[in-house]
Amino acid sequence: MSETTTIGVGGERPYDVTVGRGILREALAEAIPPAARKVLVVHQPALATAAGQLRDALASAERQVLLAEIPDAEDGKRVEVAAFCWQVLGQADFTRTDVIVGFGGGAVTDLAGFVAATWLRGVEIVQLPTSVLAMVDAGIGGKTGINTNEGKNLVGAFWPPRAVICDLELLDSLSVNERVAGFAEVVKAGFIRYPEILELIERDPAAVIDPQSAAFGRCVELAIRMKADVVGQDLREAGPREMLNYGHTLGHAIEYSERYQWRHGAAVSVGMMYAAELSRLAGRLSDDAVERHRDILRTLGLPITYRANAWKTLLATMRRDKKARGDMLRFVVLDDIARPTIMQAPDESLLFAAYQEVGE
Repeated sequence: MSETTTIGVGGERPYDVTVGRGILREALAEAIPPAARKVLVVHQPALATAAGQLRDALASAERQVLLAEIPDAEDGKRVEVAAFCWQVLGQADFTRTDVIVGFGGGAVTDLAGFVAATWLRGVEIVQLPTSVLAMVDAGIGGKTGINTNEGKNLVGAFWPPRAVICDLELLDSLSVNERVAGFAEVVKAGFIRYPEILELIERDPAAVIDPQSAAFGRCVELAIRMKADVVGQDLREAGPREMLNYGHTLGHAIEYSERYQWRHGAAVSVGMMYAAELSRLAGRLSDDAVERHRDILRTLGLPITYRANAWKTLLATMRRDKKARGDMLRFVVLDDIARPTIMQAPDESLLFAAYQEVGE
């Protein structure tokens, strides 16, 4: 195994996030509970060959390893897909000492985590994220969920994993566009906690999206440390964890409007730009800080605008968002870089004015 970094996540059920290159098989073998006699690997179609290799590596005379291939991206986060996984578990007589492995991007870790949380009211899960987004966000923290016709992640559960293994080699084969979209969540960590990430981007934008560079590794590590620290304090999003939703209120509404054909990171990028403009119009954030958002996101090739005529639809969707309280909208905004706070029930005219700054 190559040199690794281990980042602990605290709370009632502490676990480790292991980060390195070429670590997948050995780290996974160590993470599987000794008592597990059955393992279900939930994976995306593109990972079928790799999932088969994991099955061969984990299987033994005493252990059966099953595969469950689910649809790509948000199409995999449906109750019908969860029901398919439950069927596989039932037919295999999966018990509480057995384990599920989520092997894929954020949609897979969300779905696999939800299946683990609900089967027999909770079985162990090991997350093996294969995208930037999943490594720094979706795979960590125990937030699981599926989508409904009414919105994204409205059905879910908090269920911490047994372990998270981030093998950076898995990112080498991803396209630049895929890495950039996932990197939006890393940028978010820079805006709300670690300005060092922003400085690394400004210094060398190409290096920070190269998974083999030291700058990329540092940015990913910082983003994971932020997520680990926050969720270790607040599993159920009752306090500090809410700050991780910077850019997500509008971002989720855009994803819904686009029927999930936009990548999550692209939608969150527009959402962060909107949150920055909202912060500025509320007198909280400086013009320079807003312009820094625009420059960094644009430099990485992330979108910073959305359709101007979509506002009414987006507003209605945001009112159904799980972050709302009753009919009161809540936005994570900034008082300054790395100083997030909550804006509750802002005036609709202020929301509309901020949208004019990102509408095109």
